[in-house]
Parts: sequence; C-alpha cells; structure tokens
Amino acid sequence: MGLKKRVFHYCITAVIALLISTQSFAYYRTHSRSYYVSASGNDANPGTRPAPFKTIGKINSLSLSAGDTVYFRSGEVFNGSLLITNGDGSLSKPIVFTSYGSKYATIDGKDSVGINIYKGNYIKIQRLALVGSGRKTGNIRNGLAIVNSNKISVDDLNISGFQKSGLLIFASQNVIAKKVFAHDNGSAGITVESPYPKRESINIKILNCRAENNPGDPTNLTNHSGNGIVVGNCINVLIDGCTATNNGWDMPRIGNGPVGIWAYEAESVVIQHCLSYRNKTSKGGADGGGFDLDGGVTNSVVQYCFSYENQGSGYCIFQYWGATPWHHNTFRYNISENDGTVSDSQAGLYVWNSAGDEKIFYDCDVYGNIIYNSKVAALCFSEVSKSKGLRFYNNIFVGKDSLIKGKDVIGDATYHNNDWWSMDKGFNIDGITNLDTWAIKENKEQKDGKITGLNINPHFKNPGNAKLTTAAQISSYTGYQLPKGSKLKKLLK
Repeated sequence: MGLKKRVFHYCITAVIALLISTQSFAYYRTHSRSYYVSASGNDANPGTRPAPFKTIGKINSLSLSAGDTVYFRSGEVFNGSLLITNGDGSLSKPIVFTSYGSKYATIDGKDSVGINIYKGNYIKIQRLALVGSGRKTGNIRNGLAIVNSNKISVDDLNISGFQKSGLLIFASQNVIAKKVFAHDNGSAGITVESPYPKRESINIKILNCRAENNPGDPTNLTNHSGNGIVVGNCINVLIDGCTATNNGWDMPRIGNGPVGIWAYEAESVVIQHCLSYRNKTSKGGADGGGFDLDGGVTNSVVQYCFSYENQGSGYCIFQYWGATPWHHNTFRYNISENDGTVSDSQAGLYVWNSAGDEKIFYDCDVYGNIIYNSKVAALCFSEVSKSKGLRFYNNIFVGKDSLIKGKDVIGDATYHNNDWWSMDKGFNIDGITNLDTWAIKENKEQKDGKITGLNINPHFKNPGNAKLTTAAQISSYTGYQLPKGSKLKKLLK
C-alpha cells in the first residue's frame, strides 16, 4: 500500500472510531441509570440490583443525571445524611430517590439532617422514612431540607426525631409535598420559610400531610416553636387536606405560642379542607390554636376547615408589632368546636392586634362559619385589637354565656345576618340579654333601620362531640347538620 493510501486509510479509521465513540458517549448520556443500595451491598459494586452499593456516602459521591433513580432497599436502615447538591433533572426525567420493596427504607441522620437538597431542580423524594436522634437527645437539624431549589416533589414520607422541622422548604419554588407524616420533631412538622423580608418561597403545595406531636424546640428561647404546619415569607401557598394535632405542648418559653396550621408574612395562602385539633401550648404560653392568619398576611383564605379542642382559639385573626400590613383576608365555611378554653382567648375565634394601629390591620370577611363553644365565648377581641373593616356575616355563633369576650368597639367590626345563641341565657353580649336591645345600643346587626341578626337555637344534630382524626373525615361529618326546614340553612350557603 502506497504512502498516500496508508494515510487515507488511517484517517478514515480515526474518523470512524471517533464517530463510534461519540455515538457511544451520546447513548450513555441520554439513557438514565438506576442505582441500588442495600445493607448487604458493597460500595465497590456497580450499584445494580444484583450487586448494590452499601452506603449513603457512595450515593453522595455520584454525579447523577436527569432520569436517574436511586433505590434504597426497603426495611433497611442507612446511616448518614443524603446530600443532593446541584442535582438537575428535567420535567420528563426527574432525579428520583425512593425505596424498593414493600416497606420504607430508613435514612438515619442521627444528630444531623436526613436529606438536604441544595440548588436542585426536578428532584423527587418518595417512599422513605427519615429519622433523627431526637429533639432533646442529640439532633440539631431538619429532617428533609429543601433549600434554594426548584421543581421539587415530595411524596409519602415519614419524618421524625429532628430538633428543627420535619420538612423545611426554604427559599424554594414550585415544591409539592404530599402525604408527609411529620411527627415527634421539635420546631414544627412542616415549615415554609425564606430570609426576611424576602418572599422567595413561591408556588408551594402541601397536600394530605399530617403534623402530629411536634412539641417544641428546646433551644428556641426567643420565639414560638411546636407548630404543626407554618408558612412564612412566601407567596402562593396551598395547604389542602392536612391534619395537625397534639403539637406545641413543650415550647420552652412563656409568650407567643404555636398553632396547628398557620401563615405569617405571606401573600395568597389558601388553607382548606384541613383538620386541626387538640393542639397545645406550654404552661403559661399563649396561642396553642387551630388555624391562624397572622402578621403581614394578605389576600389569603381559610375555608372548609374543622377545628376542635385546641387550647387556643380555633381561628386566629392576628397582627403582631413590626409586621407588614395585614389585609384582604377571608375565613369562610369553617367549624370551631370548644376551642380556646386554656389560653387567654377563652373563645373559638380571636382577634388580636399588638401593632396597635388599624391602618395596618384591615379588611377581613368572616362568613358562613359555625363557632360552637359550650365552655366559653364564641368570639374574643383582645384589649389590643384595633382594626378597620372586619365584617362578620352569615355565621352561627354559639357560646356558653356571653357570646363576645372583650370590646369589639376598639375597631369598627360590623355584623349582619348572623345567628347568636347563648346556652345559658339565650342571648348575652356584655350583659345585654336581648338581641334587639344590643343591636340598637351598639349599632350592630342593622341594615336600613331593620335588625338583621337572629337569635335562634340552631339545634345541631350532635354538637360538641367531634371525634375526627383525619381531614378526610370532614366532608362526611354530620354533627353540625341543621334540622330539616331550619331558617339558618340559608346562612351557610
């Protein structure tokens, strides 16, 4: 073969080899991989199901690509923190972390975080248990922390034993958390936050989750802890079908306390179809309530929720000193049963404004609710409750004796078409035992010179005996069903 022919042959061979190599590389990069981890594995293995890896540390060392899935063997415990940094999945091919087998695999973060996602995109965490060493026995972190991330999906997790929050969503966008059971943590079951005053947590959905027995953070001596689900410094958050119970009983301070499900410094929050019951606060502490739209919340709604036997009020309309303006919020079609009997509220619904300025606490519609309390009052206005534009209409208010505790005249609260019923006196507000007399004297429940309020015993089917344990039971509950032909049915439409 001549020199020219040999050179030409070598060039063609090199080109063909390059093409084959490039095609092989492209094939490798466009096909997702599955990695398996088992306690019986070895980190020197290829990570296949027959030859799995052994440790979380090995997974942390991998460069995962879109479509990759990491499987932890169910029923086994893996020690350490799973660290997911700069992981980039895609809409059609997220990076997935899950269990294989019929049970949860458990990640034991011990004194640290269980899973930390930092600057991740299109990550999915599902069917895992995360445990820490306990809020008072060594752990100082969160269970699952989602930080500065986008398009994250969390589904079917059991998180317990962390001093801070079971699930923390921090300065992240487009996060969906479904079927998270966050229990026996410290600060909260589930927290959404951003660095104040920024509202960088945007488009968050918390669906069918449960926050139970999160007693308090023993190291937090300056602010509330022991919340069920709390969202702050955020925009466009949906909390739907969630349950919060037995939270807040070991907050290590006296002062503002925890709430089952609530928001603060937030825009466009919807809390709906949720159950909050038997939440507590520490001895001498405040709150311990069911639901709360607190300082700086705007354009938000609490609807179709059920609250009962919380130590604080079932529904809290609050503004604290230093918060941004609170306005254009709504509470509608909710039920409160025997809430507020332990805290200073002593009522099912509580209005409080420590900012002392009605110019930053205004415009709230409260309608279609049932506030039932066989122990204390239906409504309470704190001594500091200046407000503007609080409107109560089409509600049924039932209290033991006086229906309102405190003075609503601090603001300009208006009432129309509400039913008022005192169990002890038929009607009683501030010692006035006749609806018409009260309406005329206080200029309440009137329109065009006519009394709009009602004073009718609602005769509910089975009030005061709620035993609901999950939000899914709310839609079928009949304890507050009105008798056939009741004039009050029109109020709740």
